[in-house]
Amino acid sequence: MDTFLTFTIVGLVLGSVYAIAASGLVLTYNTSGIFNFAHGAQAMLGAFAYWQLRYGWGLPTPVALLLVLGVLGPMTGLLLYVVIMRGMRDTAEVTKIVVTVSILLGMVSVSHWFWHPETARTMTMFFGDQARIDLFGVTIRYHELICLAAAVLIAVGLRIMFVRTRVGVAMRGVVDDPDLLRLNGHDPDRLAALSWMMGSTLAVLAGVLVTPINGGTLEANMLTLLVIDAFAAAMFGRLRSIPRTFAGALFLGLAATYVLAYFPTAWTWTSNLRVSLPMIALFVVLVVLPQDRLRGAVTRTRERYHVPSVRKAIAWAVALVVIVYAIRLLMVTSAVTTLTIGMAFAIIALSLTLLTGYAGEMNLAPVSFGAIATIVAFHFGISGSGLAAHLNLWGVALGVAVTAVIGGLIALPALRLRGLYLALATMAFGVFLSNMVLRDTTQHELFGIRFSLFTDGNIAIPPLKVGPLDLRNETAFLMTVTVIFAVLGVGLIALRNSGYGRRLAAMKDSPAAAAMLGQSLVRLKLGVFTLSAGIAGLGGLFMSSAMGSVSNESFSIMVSLSLLMLTVVAGIGYVSGALFGGLMSGIGFAVIMVSFSDLAAGQPELAGMWTFLGHVAAVSPALIGIGVAANPSGSVHQMVEGYRHLKNAEPVLVGGAAVVLVSYLLALVGVLDNWWFASITIATVFMLPVVAQWLMPEAVLGAEEAQRRAPLVPERIGIDEPYNEQARDEIDRELGIDELLAARATGSEKELVPHG
Repeated sequence: MDTFLTFTIVGLVLGSVYAIAASGLVLTYNTSGIFNFAHGAQAMLGAFAYWQLRYGWGLPTPVALLLVLGVLGPMTGLLLYVVIMRGMRDTAEVTKIVVTVSILLGMVSVSHWFWHPETARTMTMFFGDQARIDLFGVTIRYHELICLAAAVLIAVGLRIMFVRTRVGVAMRGVVDDPDLLRLNGHDPDRLAALSWMMGSTLAVLAGVLVTPINGGTLEANMLTLLVIDAFAAAMFGRLRSIPRTFAGALFLGLAATYVLAYFPTAWTWTSNLRVSLPMIALFVVLVVLPQDRLRGAVTRTRERYHVPSVRKAIAWAVALVVIVYAIRLLMVTSAVTTLTIGMAFAIIALSLTLLTGYAGEMNLAPVSFGAIATIVAFHFGISGSGLAAHLNLWGVALGVAVTAVIGGLIALPALRLRGLYLALATMAFGVFLSNMVLRDTTQHELFGIRFSLFTDGNIAIPPLKVGPLDLRNETAFLMTVTVIFAVLGVGLIALRNSGYGRRLAAMKDSPAAAAMLGQSLVRLKLGVFTLSAGIAGLGGLFMSSAMGSVSNESFSIMVSLSLLMLTVVAGIGYVSGALFGGLMSGIGFAVIMVSFSDLAAGQPELAGMWTFLGHVAAVSPALIGIGVAANPSGSVHQMVEGYRHLKNAEPVLVGGAAVVLVSYLLALVGVLDNWWFASITIATVFMLPVVAQWLMPEAVLGAEEAQRRAPLVPERIGIDEPYNEQARDEIDRELGIDELLAARATGSEKELVPHG
């Protein structure tokens, strides 16, 4: 009985922290329609800030709590809403998800910047770990009582606010009909900002309370994912009901502790199951709860993508292979391997282009499917041993096939999910795979066969060898992965231009209309999920082989979220967006940060500046991701639109190509450093549309638009230039009439009259 009461108390305490965190999620979602994936990161930053104030600087506990809960929490929520969230009302679901994911990744990078992850930091419970009382023979610490009391008060207070107060009812109406709310005298922006301030404060409170309960050690990724477990509690209430959210949180807390207390100790996977339980519950709740009805396109979003023809796709595919080989000639061996890893990530990103860019379905864990293919190939696809070991074609085919089948099986229960719910379901699968499967390093026996899923926590995948093709050669490996990406890219564009691709686009634009026209949404979703999972498995397998050996961290949910974010930033509806997103996620920013570290080590007198720039580079992917709200179609779309107008400016295009070619030849013979070549190439590519508008405005913009943008010449107004309102304002500025009128208004017009 004592064991039951003890674990019940522990479960209630853990559930109360989940309830506090989940209440903040429900609060912000109800007033903005945006699910805040950065909620866990806000809790993490709040816990670090509290540690700094309380233990780093020695402030009293009440003062530290007042600063983090009364200043940091509300100000963070207010800034997030005013700067970012307010401008996301007419964006697609994937854009809203990616922006909050970017904030999550940015906050984790900021925590690494200010609090080095290798330094141990611990927090004790309020009033000390020994401050306790006995209740029914069970010891309860004061800190645990505070958690329980805070959870109950918050749940009751939010329930009363939402149901019994005008402010609460108005908050619920912000996301439903803000215009109607304005007619009733309320300010939707002010109410939404208030809810984000409250939600952020609850996240910070959860982070401060849960850290001592979880062992007291502060670690950014672990604490962020721990609070993400509260997502399951929020889904118990379908992001609307505070009482059901509270009940779901208590259920999760009790279930986790009962698993630890009563499952047989001989079961080696018990601890992994306990960690995975919230994600299992999240997936089950998402599948079981009733979903919204199919709807047509209620609002027109700002995302726009142009699908090229297959002929153009083939031309660009050939160009990609040639360019990669030319770049290879400039590289040392280690850099070739790094680029190969980036190309493998680009193949994984192609699965997102198909699934999300073309079909409008969500997958927040693409790299997790690469883990499945890697495990299958490790157990069934390696021939030889020692230095002679190699991956065979059977292993690649089997790994991709098994991954595709599992992708279909995961999709089956999730077929009725859409948008945010589907994103959460795939995220639950990814976290479950990391916690349950990739942590399983113990030996199992089945039908007399002994095996372990993820042997020793680190598995090695040798390069592929098929006949004369041996990918132990770094150049052969790079070019093989590049050709596979090019072939898959052309295949995806051909699929998008086919009847099947048009059906996928119709399902993305309006599921209700597609179903009404006789399309089988179940068949479409199942097919695209299966194909997408197979592509992700192939890319993940090549990634593992290029790395040589992989661990659990190689497939963490953070890697998947980073890949998704950068692919959306580039343009998730483009194959070239997958290329950019994969390269930047796999190698781009890592290479940049390593370069800054090397510069800091090589130039001690400037070490501070290089270290600062390295930290900025670490945060920059998140800043770029946040900016996708202003350009939801992606940077590739923006570049395509810029170059679309250059078809009549051939001299500028030829000149730009000549600059790149000359810089390449100089780098090839050693006159230019590779970094200079890369800088010149990037600058030329991005600046060419601007230079073309400056040198050949009529060819780029057209005669009428060029004339409209040309600066006015006051002397020619009324002769060659028409006299209009713009011309009048220009004349007033040239003659200083605006300044004279302003001076008269202030009584200082004499100062403007010249003496003499």
